[in-house]
Amino acid sequence: MARTDNSVTVRAPLQLVWDMTNDVESWPELFAEYARSEVLRRAGDTIDFRLTTRPDAEGKVRSWVSRRVLDVAGRAVRTRRLETGPFRYMELYWTYRHTESGTVLRWVQEFTMRANAPFDDAAMTARLNAATRTDMHHIKAVIERAAGRPG
Repeated sequence: MARTDNSVTVRAPLQLVWDMTNDVESWPELFAEYARSEVLRRAGDTIDFRLTTRPDAEGKVRSWVSRRVLDVAGRAVRTRRLETGPFRYMELYWTYRHTESGTVLRWVQEFTMRANAPFDDAAMTARLNAATRTDMHHIKAVIERAAGRPG
C-alpha cells in the first residue's frame, strides 16, 4: 500500500472551509484539474459523484465515480473511488482542524496501483503529492478570497 499525507492552513473559518470543500458541484472552481463534477446520488451524508478532468498535456480526459461520506460531527470525510481505473483501490481521508492561524485541511490518500498501470506505487505517490500540493494551494487561495482575505 502507498500513502500520501499533505496539509495546508487556510486563513478562513472552519465552517467556510468545510462548506466550500464539501460542495462537490463547485469543485471545477476549487480544483484546477477538474472540468466537471456531477452528483449522481445523495443519501444523508453520502454523496456519489463523477469527476471529469480537463484535458492533460496530451489532450487526454479522465473520468471516474467516487463515494464521499461526511462525518459532520468529527469534521472528517472519507472518499473511495468506485471506478478505480489504474488503481486496485484508492481511498482519501480529509480532516479539518481549527487553529489560531486558520483551518488546517489535511488529505491522506492510500492506494495500490494495478500491475498493468502506467505508474507503480512510488511513481504515483510522487505524482499525487505534487498534484495535491498544487490543488491545496489553489483551494486555499479561492477560500481565502471568499473569506475576504486576499493573498
